[in-house]
Amino acid sequence: MTRRDFSERDIHMALDGELPVDERVAYDVWLDANPEMKARSARYVADRAALRAAFAGVLDEPVPARLQKIVFGEAPVKTVSMRSRWWLPAAAAAMLAIGGVGGYFAGIDHLGLEDPAEDQLAEQAIAAHVIYAAEQRHAVEVPASDKDHLQTWLSNRVGLKLVAPDLAAQGFHLVGGRLLPAGESKAAMLLYEDDKGERISLFVTAESAEKAKGTYESEENGPEAVYWLDKGYGCAVVGSLPRAQLTAVAKSAYSQLLAGLAS
Repeated sequence: MTRRDFSERDIHMALDGELPVDERVAYDVWLDANPEMKARSARYVADRAALRAAFAGVLDEPVPARLQKIVFGEAPVKTVSMRSRWWLPAAAAAMLAIGGVGGYFAGIDHLGLEDPAEDQLAEQAIAAHVIYAAEQRHAVEVPASDKDHLQTWLSNRVGLKLVAPDLAAQGFHLVGGRLLPAGESKAAMLLYEDDKGERISLFVTAESAEKAKGTYESEENGPEAVYWLDKGYGCAVVGSLPRAQLTAVAKSAYSQLLAGLAS
C-alpha cells in the first residue's frame, strides 16, 4: 500500500476517478482520520449531485443549429449593442458543472463588444469569477503558498505550460488557483487580490482558435473580461476595475504567460 501525504487535490482526483488504484486504500484511511477533509469530500459530492439534478432537464438536449454553426465557424461575426446579462449568475453554476458548448472567436482589430454566442471564453471566465471571487474560505483549491505545485498541477491538467503571472507591479498578489471545466476541455483559474481586498481572476485554457482579442461586460456595473486568443492560449482577465486598469493588468498577465510558454 502506497503511503504518502494527501491533500484537497487528492479529494478532487478521487471524485473524478483519477486517483491511482494503488493509493486508494491509503487515501481512504487518510480521509477517515481527517474529519474536516471527509466532510469536505461529502460536500463536494453533494454539490455535484445538486448541480446535476438542477440541470438534468437540459443535459441531453441537442445543441441548437445556430450554436453548431458558430462552433464550426459557419456563422458571421456580429457586433451588437450592450444589453444586460441578468441570467449570468444563475447560468454560472451550469457552465461550471456541465461546461459550455465551445467557443468560436473571429479576429478583431480593436477591443470591443461581440455577440454573446461568440464570447464563450469571456462568459465562462466571468461566471467563474462571480462564483469564486466572493468566496473567502474556498475560493481556491491550491493556495499561493504552494505555487510550484499549483503551476505544475494546472499545467498538466490544462495541457499547456502555465506560469502564474507576477502582478505585484499592478498591486495584486496571488491568492491561489483551481481547475475548472471549459466546454469539452479544462481551464485554470488564478485568483489575485490587492491590499484593499479587490479581486481579479485569470482564466486560462488551451485554445487552438485563430488570433482574437476583445472586452466583454456581463451586465452594467458588473465584472468585465479582457481576453486574448493567441499562441495556443485562451486567456481572460476578469474584474471590476476601470477598463484601462484592467486592460493594463491583462496585458502584463498575458505577456508573462507567453514568456512562460516559451521558456
